[in-house]
Amino acid sequence: MAIRFDSKSKTFTMHTSKSTYQIKIDDQNVLLHTYFGSRTDESDFSYRIVPDDHGFCSQPAENAWDRTYSLDFYPQEYSVHGNGDFRIKALRAGLSDGVPALDLRYDSHRITDGKYGLPGLPAFFAGKDDSVQTLEIILKDLYEEVYVSLLYGVFEEKNIITRAAIIENRGENPLKIRRAMSMELDFMDGEKELISFPGKHTGERQFDRRTLHHGITEISSTRGTSSHQQNPVVIICDKGTTESYGACCAISLLYSGSFQIQAEMDQFDSVRIVCGINDDEFRWILAKGESFATPETVISYTDNGFSDLTNGLQDAMWSNLIRSVWKNRKRPTLVNNWEATYFNFTGEKLLQIASQAAEIGLDMLVLDDGWFGKRDDDNSGLGDWGVNEKKLGCTLKELVDQVNRLGLKFGIWIEPEMISEDSDLYREHPEWAMVIPGRDPIRGRNQLILDLSRAEVIEYMKQAIDRLLSIAHIEYIKWDMNRSVDNVFSAANPHLSQGAVRHKYVLGLYDVMEHVVTNYPEILIEGCSGGGGRYDAGMLYYVPQIWCSDNTDAIERLRIHYGTSFGYPMSTVSAHVSVCPNHQNGRTTPFKTRGICAMQGSFGYELDLGKMTEEEMEEAREQIALYNKHYELFQRGDYYRLTSPMDNHDFTAWSYVLPDGSKASLSVVYTDLHANPKPLRVKWKGLVKDGVYDLDGKEYTGTALMQGGIVLPKPQCNYDSYMAVIERIK
Repeated sequence: MAIRFDSKSKTFTMHTSKSTYQIKIDDQNVLLHTYFGSRTDESDFSYRIVPDDHGFCSQPAENAWDRTYSLDFYPQEYSVHGNGDFRIKALRAGLSDGVPALDLRYDSHRITDGKYGLPGLPAFFAGKDDSVQTLEIILKDLYEEVYVSLLYGVFEEKNIITRAAIIENRGENPLKIRRAMSMELDFMDGEKELISFPGKHTGERQFDRRTLHHGITEISSTRGTSSHQQNPVVIICDKGTTESYGACCAISLLYSGSFQIQAEMDQFDSVRIVCGINDDEFRWILAKGESFATPETVISYTDNGFSDLTNGLQDAMWSNLIRSVWKNRKRPTLVNNWEATYFNFTGEKLLQIASQAAEIGLDMLVLDDGWFGKRDDDNSGLGDWGVNEKKLGCTLKELVDQVNRLGLKFGIWIEPEMISEDSDLYREHPEWAMVIPGRDPIRGRNQLILDLSRAEVIEYMKQAIDRLLSIAHIEYIKWDMNRSVDNVFSAANPHLSQGAVRHKYVLGLYDVMEHVVTNYPEILIEGCSGGGGRYDAGMLYYVPQIWCSDNTDAIERLRIHYGTSFGYPMSTVSAHVSVCPNHQNGRTTPFKTRGICAMQGSFGYELDLGKMTEEEMEEAREQIALYNKHYELFQRGDYYRLTSPMDNHDFTAWSYVLPDGSKASLSVVYTDLHANPKPLRVKWKGLVKDGVYDLDGKEYTGTALMQGGIVLPKPQCNYDSYMAVIERIK
């Protein structure tokens, strides 16, 4: 059994294939955290907690005379505000007219087979052959009828544990929640490093590693989305941890709104991590009988380094988070017309691109922004999802039918969460836009945000998408969201706590997306928010891939892909070949290099095919054929970061290896050139040690390729690249 309760020691011990997690009910019924690390036995690890008389560390009432007991330095499982713990908290709540203070103690528990669910929220699920158990520990406040259920889903073989909390008010008076974290994790030993993935628009998920020092370190977003600037994934590791060695723990929040991850090293060098909804502006009121569920968090631990950690997390997300039928199907290679035409297209121009796409072997044409309403720039039209037939020169169905006759599938761009003031929808329903009364609105991209906390807005959005999908054979949706959420106010009920609107917006978004994936399961949906502004595990519950960044430059994408790979399956990375000079930074790179970089994810093109040279057209045919031939390797292979673009300025290398080691690829992009250069070598990973592989007609053992490596070809031009695919022959 993955979860065991010892009634004598009052410990809960949870085992995964590589880790053990332990909780203890102490003599005061406080829930303590005693161990999370390498898999071990079921000893009572509470001996690691050292009672002592520390000044200015207060005691609970029943321990007033025992100054060695204080929750201010004891490791806890779910800390609360108001019980003598002065560190960062998991929960801050109280009666609506009183002090937000609680004192939670163990009430009961149950262990069940299978995985718990969270209505209205994304969550990991048990696969057909998975052995999964759920632990629910119920805590009760000492003074009020307030209950908190801590949920743990243990996927033993997948080496992950999921966490969530449900807060319930059974009392007569309203309960005001001001902070509700999804999880807390207390490490008794310091000397930890924190890896996070900050960034910006067109520069998302950069790798950042720092040593935790005394005080609070925060990774957060207040933008209404997980954001370009931060990402709800962190890794806690020991100093010296590398790709192949050392203890490390990944924490990923399944949430697409404003989030908060805090790490505090306290006065005794212990480290506490809390993770959940950002408490900035957050207020949630529970009447009697109501409950509030936090988003789910997934944690995973290994002492075998980052490659083992992230490959395991990627596999679990693929198997137990992504639901789309497309995760197990070959996804279409496509061309998107955005960088080819922007808003300036006609039906004739689109068909020209489609014809050229068919000629080089692509599978799909995607029509981006500008096909609806009054939409010749980004200042109008959002909310009016009627087809602009004058611009297309035909109906959407006629266009799609012609594209289909060329042998291509058809996809389309939408941004359903937004509204333009110059739109029929705004003129009819200005109250549906989130605007603070009496103030000029804060605009982003000259657009406002629809109030998805309102049921009628959710219903309108569902109907608009239903109408669009009913008029033509659309097989792909690019779902965009192009601004941060600011100055939030819902006119639906001005007396309602406005602090609830941001979270209700996310719940409304999930409601709409659930409608689409349930009613149109065959449609491939790609997430997008100005590129990677909403790239999070919560979104992957609804979409199998996300437009990784609006930056299509191959060299800058190396860093973006590198950071992304620590938290997400590379199959979820949507990556395209674009024109040079690049539209975002003006850089020129070889066509070959752009293709090799884009093959790290879901492959496609973002340029005007009609302006390509014959040489480029032939290269594109070869790229598409290569990607199709090795599709399973690129989509389901284990991903190895062989060098870091943050540290190695000469080249960036990565590899895919099928789980059985039968096939592997090596990709290298040279990022600097030198006169009189030294030989460059790279070592493969993940191969079968005693296997024999064919590389360019020569035989090498897996051990030789992993220990000795290979000497890379000398680059022939700026930003040159190299790719090799090997297969095991013995």
